[in-house]
Amino acid sequence: TRKQQRYVEKDGKCNVQHGNVRETYRYLTDIFTTLVDLKWRFSLLVFILAYAVTWLFFGLIWWFIAYCRGDLDHLEDHAWTPCVNNLNGFVSAFLFSIETETTIGYGHRVITDKCPEGIVLLLLQAILGSMVNAFMVGCMFVKISQPNKRAETLVFSSHAVVSLRDDRLCLMFRVGDLRDSHIVEASIRAKLIKSKQTQEGEFIPLDQTDLSVGFETGDDRLFLVSPLIISHEIDERSPFWDVSRHQLEKDDFEIVVILEGMVEAT
Repeated sequence: TRKQQRYVEKDGKCNVQHGNVRETYRYLTDIFTTLVDLKWRFSLLVFILAYAVTWLFFGLIWWFIAYCRGDLDHLEDHAWTPCVNNLNGFVSAFLFSIETETTIGYGHRVITDKCPEGIVLLLLQAILGSMVNAFMVGCMFVKISQPNKRAETLVFSSHAVVSLRDDRLCLMFRVGDLRDSHIVEASIRAKLIKSKQTQEGEFIPLDQTDLSVGFETGDDRLFLVSPLIISHEIDERSPFWDVSRHQLEKDDFEIVVILEGMVEAT
């Protein structure tokens, strides 16, 4: 058998690498999708850094307010009203920042009503903390609910066959779902990936051609309760119409099957 490099791997990953991308700033304009597409180790790193940086940033501001007001110079003065009670340094300011943003509220460190700048900062941290929570939790939820693992229980036949069916030559393969939860509104389509040369002499690498699997009759919409046989009729409209059996064995091409739908459980 010939060793052939695949356009789409068996697990559904496209074997394509984007090289010479100059406008990389476009990835940052869609930062949410960029974070979702990152590998898990990088996503977890961004997740941790997002919270750690905001906690450190606001902790530094709380410490700076206490330093400018002179609270750190009146730690033992019980007549002095500080901005934040029991804030005696940067570490305690950092802990107060965590308690504020996570709404833990241990009760030891608390803001007083004699500090208007602290009240404004409290509002800003509460709002920004809610935005960070919504963004990061939403990113993690989308990443966890991606259908990559759900596709592991969708099974395709190991081989496709060409044979007569109802006295018509057909290319057939089988697909089944191993889970009890069904895929709603499932539809299937197939693409022939093959390089070709036009009549004008232009060479088109990886040209994509549709293979009809029942779009005209509605057979491409599947009720995937039990394994189904998907059939492509080789007629005059098929790209395999002029291909002989021996030529089929020698040709360099790939058929990509795309199954789409919604998971009933989620």
